[in-house]
Amino acid sequence: MDGIDPRGHVTSMGQPARLPYYTYDEYRRFEVGSNVKHEYLDGQILAMAGGSPEHATLAAAVIAELGRQLVHGPCHTFTSDLRLRVVATGLATYPDVTVICGDLERDPDDRNNAVNPTLLIEVSSPSTEHYDRGAKAEHYRRIPSLREYVIVSQKERQIEVWRPDQGDGWHVEIAERGGRLELEAIGVVLDVDVVYDRSPLTKML
Repeated sequence: MDGIDPRGHVTSMGQPARLPYYTYDEYRRFEVGSNVKHEYLDGQILAMAGGSPEHATLAAAVIAELGRQLVHGPCHTFTSDLRLRVVATGLATYPDVTVICGDLERDPDDRNNAVNPTLLIEVSSPSTEHYDRGAKAEHYRRIPSLREYVIVSQKERQIEVWRPDQGDGWHVEIAERGGRLELEAIGVVLDVDVVYDRSPLTKML
């Protein structure tokens, strides 16, 4: 996840930081005036990778399915315009889809940040797949309210959901072509083919 920080330095998520330190308040002020979304972690501001048409249509398909099944319920779906703050680690980021059940809780340091997701979804592209399953997943697992983390593949018909087990780990359930995946935390069932067949861009996967 490469990007350019506010002073023009090239930086990359997951690489050793050799750049100036930015406070969260500096990040917040910079983000207000930016037309590109950025993550913030450990004093670094990192431009998020731009999404492809396939990425956008898969995110839209998932949001449509969630919205259809969650209507009139206590859970609400948010697009990638919602910024999330992982209080335990300080990461500020924009998940592709966020579901919050009940009242939205805001970050006391920035009321534009949500801090209590019930379920998070990332549409994984070739450039973000390692990060989505690795470092980002580790951050998300530090969120006390999070019950499920879903990864939707952009390169094949595959949706996986990660849930905490009875110990300290997380276990995964995977659904592929012809399969269905129950999102137990929010009472939704995702039909893999329904999600991928919504757009001609992903129908051939």
